[in-house]
Formats: sequence, C-alpha cells, structure tokens
Amino acid sequence: MKNEVKDLVRCAIYTRKSVAEGSEQDFTSLDAQRDSSESYIASQKGQGWVALKEKYDDFGYSGATMERPALEKLIADIKAKKFDCVVVYKVDRLSRSLLDFAKLLQLFEDHNVTFVSVTQHFNTNNSMGRLTLNILLSFAQFEREIISERTRDKMGAARMRGKWMGGRPPLGYDLDKENHKLVINPKEAKIIREVFDLYIQKRSILEVTRILTEKGYRTKTYLRKGMLSGGIKLKKTTIQLMLKNAVYIGKVDYHGKIYEGEHKAIIDEESFQKAKEIRDYNNRNRDAIIRAKTPKGSGLLSRMVKCKACGCSMLHTYAKKRNNKYLFYLCSSANKRGYATCPTKTVNARRLEHAVVDYLRKICPDFDIPQDEWNQTPMVKQRAILETMIKEVDCTIDTLGITLLKDPKRHEFKVNLKQIIVPPPPPKEDTIKKEPPLRQNLILAHQIQNLIDRGEAKDLKQVARWLNMDLPRIYQIMSFLLLTPKIQEEILFSENVGISKIPEYKIYKLIMEVDWKKQKEMWKNTLDNSTGHSTCCAVKNKAFSKAVKKS
Repeated sequence: MKNEVKDLVRCAIYTRKSVAEGSEQDFTSLDAQRDSSESYIASQKGQGWVALKEKYDDFGYSGATMERPALEKLIADIKAKKFDCVVVYKVDRLSRSLLDFAKLLQLFEDHNVTFVSVTQHFNTNNSMGRLTLNILLSFAQFEREIISERTRDKMGAARMRGKWMGGRPPLGYDLDKENHKLVINPKEAKIIREVFDLYIQKRSILEVTRILTEKGYRTKTYLRKGMLSGGIKLKKTTIQLMLKNAVYIGKVDYHGKIYEGEHKAIIDEESFQKAKEIRDYNNRNRDAIIRAKTPKGSGLLSRMVKCKACGCSMLHTYAKKRNNKYLFYLCSSANKRGYATCPTKTVNARRLEHAVVDYLRKICPDFDIPQDEWNQTPMVKQRAILETMIKEVDCTIDTLGITLLKDPKRHEFKVNLKQIIVPPPPPKEDTIKKEPPLRQNLILAHQIQNLIDRGEAKDLKQVARWLNMDLPRIYQIMSFLLLTPKIQEEILFSENVGISKIPEYKIYKLIMEVDWKKQKEMWKNTLDNSTGHSTCCAVKNKAFSKAVKKS
C-alpha cells in the first residue's frame, strides 16, 4: 500500500483558447483538449498516473502573456505541491513566449513537476527532450509573431482607409457596433465645439480648463470589466489631446499621417487649424522663466510634499517678476485644473523647507546636524538625509504636517507659508480710467481694428455684442482713426493737460475735414483754446485763494 502511494503521479490538465468565441457551445475546444489529455493519462495508468478533477481552463486569453487566471492558479498550486505533473494538449497551449516558457520550466524543475505534451512526445528530464521542447517553442513564438505582424498590417491598411479600428471612442462620438463606425453624440459634441471656441477666444488651455471645470464637464464614461469608469474632471492634458485630435475634423491619424475618415466631423477644418496656430504660437513664445517648470528633484522636498487640501503632490517651480526670482511649491491640481480648484495653490519654498528642517530637529532625535553645518551641506546630500527620515510632508498656507518613517504618527505645526510676491501694478482698467476720454476712445478704436485685422472678430456688430455697446457708438469710436497720424500721436502720448479738456463733439468736426493740413490747424486751435481755458481757470483759482488768505 505504501509503494502505491509513493508511485502515484497526480496530473493537472491545463487548457487554453485565445479567442472567446464559442464559449456558449456544449462542447468547446477546451473540452476537446481535456478529453485528449485524460485519455493520455489513462494510458499511463500502469505508471500510477491519475488525472485531478481540478480544472485549469483559460478561455479567451492569449499565450503571449502570463496574466491568465487559470495559469496563475496553476503556478500557485505548483508551489503548494498539489500535483506532480502538468499535462497539456500542445506546447503552445501553455505559452507562446520562449522567455515565459523558460521561466515556467525552471519553476517546474524547482518543484519536481514533470511537463508533458499529449501531441508532441518528449521528456523534460533529459537534455534531448529539453532541446526538442525549445525547438517546438521557438516555432510557436515565430508563429505568434507572424500572426501579430499580419494583424498590424491589416489594421494599418484599414486605418489608411479611414476605418475605426477599436478602442474607446473619444468624447463627442459613440460607436455604432453593427457597422463599426463612429457616430456623433450631440450632447458631447456640444462640449467639443465649446472647447475649440473657448480656446480660440481665450488662447489659454488652463483658462479653458478652468471654465469647463466650473461648468461641471467631465470626460467620457464607459464600462470597463463590468464597472463604470471615466467621468473624471477635465485636465490641461485632456484639453491638449482634444485640440490635437484629428478625429474631430472627420479624419484619422496613423503614424503621423492624416487620412480621410468614414465618420462625420464635429469641428470644421478652419477652427481646427486656427487652434493649431495658436498652440504653435504659444509654444514658440512661452518664456522659459514664466513657464515655471523646473527639472524633477530640483527642490529639497520634491516628491516628498503634498497639498493637504487636495491630496495631490506639489511641484517645485519658480517665477520671475521684475528681475526677482520667486521659488515656490505649486499644487499639481491647481496646475492642471486652475487655481480656483485648490485653496492652497502655492506655498513659499524657502519657508516650507526651513520649517521642515527646524521642526525635524524637535521631533526626530536622530537629526542633530547643526544649522551652520546643514547650510554648507550640498542639496543632494540634504535630500538623501531627509529621505532616510521623512515618509511624507503635507501642508496648507498655515499648517505643516510631518510623518516620519519610524513613527506613523503625524506631527502638525502652525506656520505661515504664504508666497510673498511684489504687489503687481494697478489693473489696466484703473489706469485707463484716469486717462483723458479722447485717449481712451482712440486706444479702443485701435484695439477693435486689430481684432478685425487678425480675424478674431468678424465685424463691428460682433464687437458691439462683446462690449455690450450700441453699434452707432462703435462707429463713433472707430471714426477716431480718421484723424491724421500726427494728431493721433499727440492724443496718445502728449502730456498736455488741455487734451483732457477737449469735448468729444469737437473731434467730430475735425474728422469731417478731409484735408489733413486744415485738420491739423483746427486741432491746434482747439488745443490752444482748451489749454488757455484751463490756464485761465488756474489763474482765477490762484487769485481767489490769495484773496481768501488776505481776508
């Protein structure tokens, strides 16, 4: 009895089919593989072979990967020593990758498990059997690669004909599964048009992201493994991909070349090209300093500090204003979705780093480096020291949290981490309001003309709607451009106080004069009268003040 138990060979049968079609049939390819394997095991009954009832079946999984549920279970049971032999119908059922198969064979050998193929007779216990196995497996891998190349060529040809070759449809489209074509989703298409219109108007991806986030727009939702996925807030990168996606103009991008697609366009090519020109212009003219992007790891606490309000990592960046450089840590949520999404936004880099080092001396007995010695230590070495002690740093404008590696307790401190920047100049609107009315009107006329020249405004009617002004008033303002260049220059740059005293109706009399020489004479007389009037008023006021003092 003891000898029978000792000679018993427990056999596990593994089956696989790469395509999931036919799984509803009564007798599948897996059943055929199992029947052949059980028959082979029955023929070896004299050697003590017994087939286990446990099934290791992978339906719809490729042999090019090891990520298969039944295979993972088989490996776990091998390590648990639940059987002595693995039986397959054919070598490539176990794996089509030579490298993966070598790993599996090593696993079998380490746990004294024999491997048997029903249709390809060999014995892995000797060198000739292993050579035969490797040759067979090499051909299996070669076959897989040939199939893969043919599939890629077929998909490439289909893409060049404008066909949709699978994957999740982008926002704005749904998939017609019967005809396998993209069809426009009217509700989502409205969002795409709004993205392009806003970007052409605002010329800023971050500003577009902020506006759309405030409206509650999100990415496309879809089912993934039976669960609802997607539907996240829009980010700068999401908007960037939308603006680059040729699908929205009814075309297909394949290996950098654009082909006509079978689906309908959401965006006209003129708008798409305009958005591209703005992107290219912004990329060429974005100043490296204002961009505030620095290499990873440039800050003392890079990849260690998080925004407590958002739970997002903070980036070490800098900005330069008026020849002053300001270092700060920026919340990645504020960077991607706009400053309105984060209450912290930025914290002063130097204050944060000094505060962390100061409080670290209080809560960590191992940190006993004097301040003078710490200041002279290179930043690379400082980071290495902090990484051995700190698990995480989190902060807001007025709080700092430190969690140590050795102690899971979070230590919180009250600090002032507000980023101090030189106050900006007063808003342009306030400055403009202090300017003479004639100057304000002339500046506005030039700005409107620039909008029309650049094609950003179709006509004066559109400008009137934007400015919430009557069209006749717009025509009045635009008439300032009929003044001679010399008069315009004097209105814009002269410091003569008389310009502020000239009423607007007197300018219309100048505009009616088509002779520039006479127009200049009329302007000179108007300006002299205005200046004389203001001087006379000043003299009278001065005399009146003296009289009051004497009395």
